[in-house]
Amino acid sequence: MKKISTILVICLFVIPFVTIAQVNPADEDSIAALIKNEEKKDSKVMEIASYLTDVYGPRLIYSKEYKQAADWTESKLKEYGLENVHFEKWGPEGKGWSLKSFYAEVVEPRTIPLTAYPEAWSSSLKGTVKADVVWLNVKSEKDFDNYKGKLKGKFVLMNDERQLRPHFEADAYRLNDSSLLKLANAFKQREERFRYPRMDMSNFDSVFVFIKRYMPNIDSSAVANFIISRVLGSKILKFCSEEGAAAVLTNSSGDDGTIFVQQASVPAEQEDGHKNLQIYDPKAPQVIPQISVASENYNRMIRMIKKGEHITMQMELKAEFTGPDSAFNIIGEIPGTDKKDEIVLIGGHFDSWHSGTGATDDACGSAVCMEAMRLLKKLNLIPRRTIRIGLWDGEEEGLLGSRAYVEKHFSSKSSNYNSLTLTASNLNSDEKKEFDNFSVYLNDDNGGGRFRGIHLQSNEAAGPIFRKWFHDFGDPDAQTISITNTGGTDHLSFDNAGLPGFQFIQDPMDYGVRTHHSNMDVYDRLQKEDMEQSAAMMAYFAYKAAMMEEKFPRKIDQ
Repeated sequence: MKKISTILVICLFVIPFVTIAQVNPADEDSIAALIKNEEKKDSKVMEIASYLTDVYGPRLIYSKEYKQAADWTESKLKEYGLENVHFEKWGPEGKGWSLKSFYAEVVEPRTIPLTAYPEAWSSSLKGTVKADVVWLNVKSEKDFDNYKGKLKGKFVLMNDERQLRPHFEADAYRLNDSSLLKLANAFKQREERFRYPRMDMSNFDSVFVFIKRYMPNIDSSAVANFIISRVLGSKILKFCSEEGAAAVLTNSSGDDGTIFVQQASVPAEQEDGHKNLQIYDPKAPQVIPQISVASENYNRMIRMIKKGEHITMQMELKAEFTGPDSAFNIIGEIPGTDKKDEIVLIGGHFDSWHSGTGATDDACGSAVCMEAMRLLKKLNLIPRRTIRIGLWDGEEEGLLGSRAYVEKHFSSKSSNYNSLTLTASNLNSDEKKEFDNFSVYLNDDNGGGRFRGIHLQSNEAAGPIFRKWFHDFGDPDAQTISITNTGGTDHLSFDNAGLPGFQFIQDPMDYGVRTHHSNMDVYDRLQKEDMEQSAAMMAYFAYKAAMMEEKFPRKIDQ
């Protein structure tokens, strides 16, 4: 009995001190091991990703699915112990769109189930529609005359057959040593890059001259296809709408059953004042249903029509539109201590396209950042600076959410500045305070592949900092520091405002060829080990940035 009591006394007094020593280590070098061990032992990153995709995906901007996923995320961030968790609205307002039901099949001369998906914000059909299929074989504007009065109530195939080729190499791949070495040895890129003059899309001749002058290496067939798709595409859509077609179908750019799907188009030539409106704009008109079809199915229909076969299709499309509302970002934070007014920010975009569940683009990035924040709280790692998470809306429509956040908090004119010329003197007093207190933004949005290094965005002074962090984190396969810039995602909103913003170098996997903006962008394409590595590294880098003596160096100071 005495021995048991002694053991209890030891447990009561020793174990708490052991626990405190683990979560508040005096030795900074043990932080990486602490974070990696916790992530390996009790990771939640895949559970988070599954909820965002399987349960609440997809997350189209302005949609009710986005709001449902955001509500769940808000509750989880609060559960993890984050503070100041909130939705931050930004404008302009847009109308939501949710798919309620859809199917399409050829019913004559024989049944052919179609792999297809409506473009976002397409209008509904009135009930189940059975109609003939017409191939609109238009190669020039004079060809429209051949179809006048022949499209009413019909399903229209807008483009031609695509030649599909076998995949002799795997779709998914990791960056090899030579690819990483090339990134590491890259030269600093010019901040002011050459920009093409604006292309006149009003007629064939101007487009052809433009391409031959500025894109001389493109072959003639590619030029012809570009002209047809860019110049004729809008004219075809307008013509089909005016002729009363039931729906238009396009040949997807994917293969092997993969369909790349984005948003429906508003015809550029509008006589009702709706020119150049985005489809989700409350003022945009309803548009004809627009369906993307798997190439294998689409090609078959074209070949049958060329052989004189008469095709009849049956389709049902029900979509729900919701009233105009503001989009919003999701924000939460772990408050700092002696430098609490200074901000370290991590994030990725929360919105997605609608044909898949938005797993690799970008539930994985959102999950990684949420898991990083959970790890920091679970381990009770108290940062000096405030560590904030930002999950952005509207990235798919042009980095809208992160741009709005930057313009609200750091510079209302950020989109007009070049990152090398913006200085705090350009800002009002509130913007200047937040601008001065901002340290760094770390972004995750290049698919679900593990982190292999980081793009410096030409910020040379950041190189030694990141190099030490990668070394101390201790992953021998993640050591690449590249001076290069990388585009297409939310770190650019910060970089363009003169703030340090970075995107990790990630293994491509099958992101570019299979999952990006496609019906295959689903949970099953995520790899557990990659996600866990990224989450642990994101947590470690955020913590290290929050513990620095000085804020992150800026290009404008170099």
